[in-house]
Amino acid sequence: MAFKYGVFLFMFWLLLSGHFEPLLLGLGLASVMLTIFLTKRMYVIDHESYPLHLSSRLPTFLVYIFREIVSANIDVIKRIMTFSDSSISPRLIEIPLPQKTDLGRAIYANAITLTPGTVSVELTKETIIVHALTKETADDLSTGNMAKAIPDQDIN
Repeated sequence: MAFKYGVFLFMFWLLLSGHFEPLLLGLGLASVMLTIFLTKRMYVIDHESYPLHLSSRLPTFLVYIFREIVSANIDVIKRIMTFSDSSISPRLIEIPLPQKTDLGRAIYANAITLTPGTVSVELTKETIIVHALTKETADDLSTGNMAKAIPDQDIN
């Protein structure tokens, strides 16, 4: 984990500095090694601080959540513009949490809250209580499609 982090830091340093002289490359490498040493000593690099191993799944998740946010915005706007008694039916639902880690649970709760028409109300280890603006939104959340899209780490 520290090696991957070091390679990432050095590449980032190279990108920002743009210097390829031997002295500056050596100083950049030394600063990265010092940073790795200090973060390992302070126990900052772990699976909860910044999960580098989940970064590969991040672009897919971002595309998914962006699509969900846009479609939910359109749905909420339609319901506002065509307001009638049947256009909204607010409800609280309890959804099981398939995520194994606190980070996965937090990402899931935040993704629900980011999507217009839904708000995460309470989060426990096993379930999440969500306020949904409509029955359709509640049913969509109950299918578990969003929960499957959330990147989560294995506890092994």
